[in-house]
Amino acid sequence: MDKLIAVTGSTGAIGGATARILAASGLALRLPVRDLGRAPALPGATAAECSYADRSAAVTALEGVHTLFMVSASESKDRVEQHLTFVDAASEAGVQHIVYTSFFGAAPDATFTLGRDHWATEEHIRRSGIAYTFLRNNLYLDVLQHFADDDGVIRGPAGNGRLAAVARADVVQVAAVVLRDAAAHAGNTYELTGPTALTLAEAAAIISQETGREVTYRAESVDEAYGSRQHFGAPDWQLDAWVSTYTAIAEGGLARTTTTVQDLTGQPALDLAQVLRGDR
Repeated sequence: MDKLIAVTGSTGAIGGATARILAASGLALRLPVRDLGRAPALPGATAAECSYADRSAAVTALEGVHTLFMVSASESKDRVEQHLTFVDAASEAGVQHIVYTSFFGAAPDATFTLGRDHWATEEHIRRSGIAYTFLRNNLYLDVLQHFADDDGVIRGPAGNGRLAAVARADVVQVAAVVLRDAAAHAGNTYELTGPTALTLAEAAAIISQETGREVTYRAESVDEAYGSRQHFGAPDWQLDAWVSTYTAIAEGGLARTTTTVQDLTGQPALDLAQVLRGDR
């Protein structure tokens, strides 16, 4: 009998695409979702209602699951607490392996503040005794065009730093490879990037060329970055996350490229132009 795989985030981009690939391969799936009405209808898949923060419901949803694909929760002030609760539920339910979508350069002192959240989650999974595989994804190529404001300007304190962003489609393909044979990847941390490290000015030029919308990059100081975002009324933790996205680029922490996507999938990683064109 196939080992049951749970895929979280099946109503979203990463979890949903991964679940579809695994279902098409004939694997048995459990889809933990917050709203059963939104669960995708996939062959061989059953949905179970729970949230990361509800330990009791999560234990029930994960009973009988061997491998858990844990897509990180939406950004929030209490995301770490949600993650830790869900990991504890997975342990109680008897899950044997967790594949977690972490972040490139996750560390307790990461410049990108949300990278610290991912490190805390990784550490809790390590301490749980459950076998694990971490997918440390760089920023997503798919969202770079949305960094531009209504005037077509990407603003931030990234300087001339470079970013080796990765396509969501490549993260999904890697996740599917790992989940099909999780034991072969136990204990591994995979750093997923695109093939090229771009400055935001270079990215803006590619976006302009591929979409026909004029996009430019305008460097800000850190103080200017906080000031230009104050009108959103976002809480401090979110402002810190937004601004530190750019300062992490500026310091070079997101510039290194890896061959992990090709090594695991046999296909070269997509670049920004290919993502914008919808290749593959």
